[in-house]
Amino acid sequence: MESVRATSEAGSGHPSSCCSAADIVAALFFGEMRFDPNNPQHDDNDRFVLSKGHAAPLLYAAWAEAGFVDRGELLSLRRLDCDLEGHPTPRLPFVDVATGSLGQGICAAIGIALNARRLGSGYRTYVLLGDGESAEGSVWEAAQAGARLALDNLCVVTDVNGFGQSRATQWGHDMDAYARRWRAFGWHAVVVDGHDVGELLDALEEARGTRGCPTVIL
Repeated sequence: MESVRATSEAGSGHPSSCCSAADIVAALFFGEMRFDPNNPQHDDNDRFVLSKGHAAPLLYAAWAEAGFVDRGELLSLRRLDCDLEGHPTPRLPFVDVATGSLGQGICAAIGIALNARRLGSGYRTYVLLGDGESAEGSVWEAAQAGARLALDNLCVVTDVNGFGQSRATQWGHDMDAYARRWRAFGWHAVVVDGHDVGELLDALEEARGTRGCPTVIL
């Protein structure tokens, strides 16, 4: 609701894209991810990359719920005097990657997950990917790299809402098509109801226990 209020006050934004992923973000932030809400830059925090950057108001709402962002500031979304821009920016302490151009967030997440391995750190990396941006070739290049590197500390959640900016997405709600494609790239794929928090939490637990390959939740 906070993301809808923010976009309504701003008179612009992508409230529908926020709503379609609201349960996903709730499950991630308040049921799965390990992080210090008072210190978003703590080295041991799990990492979150909003690859579908136009859903930034949802990210801001999550951090407001966690207590780090003032709820009143959400109503200043997209104003020139406010750091809560239409897309995430690393000027904000809880944003590791600026995402605006679709398809780049998951690419950065590959590096973030690989960094954890090389540092011997236990943090996990989570990505919220859009189904529209899944038509980007860079997404599948990243998927190939993630599988080749066996990044089992990486979990991608794809928000399959069936719509891009101006038309239906390439595979609509054909979940088998998505799952087959990811599995062909060497990923562990789990299909759930994205508005069932219980199913999401079970899938996230399954991802945490998967070894030898990254996981995508569809």
